[in-house]
Amino acid sequence: MSLKTLIGLFLVCSTALFIHSCGSSKVEKTYDTVEESEKALAKKRKKEAKAARKEVKAAHKRHWDNQSKTAKKSIKDNKKRMKKNKKKKGRFIP
Repeated sequence: MSLKTLIGLFLVCSTALFIHSCGSSKVEKTYDTVEESEKALAKKRKKEAKAARKEVKAAHKRHWDNQSKTAKKSIKDNKKRMKKNKKKKGRFIP
């Protein structure tokens, strides 16, 4: 057998093996009952929401990591003052 024939045979066999594991050739799972499908959909939404919260948290952390020390201190003091004002109910201390 020539080298071209061996390479061609190898490509055909490997294509047949790898196409089975290809994600686009897989059929999406169908559920027997509506409850099962709703449960799976809720699970998928929960996973997506968790990923979104994680991304927001990372963005918040990146933002505050870029702030200066004085800006962080100012925000901390403002939060502390607002908390104190809230406890005193109605009294505003600038």
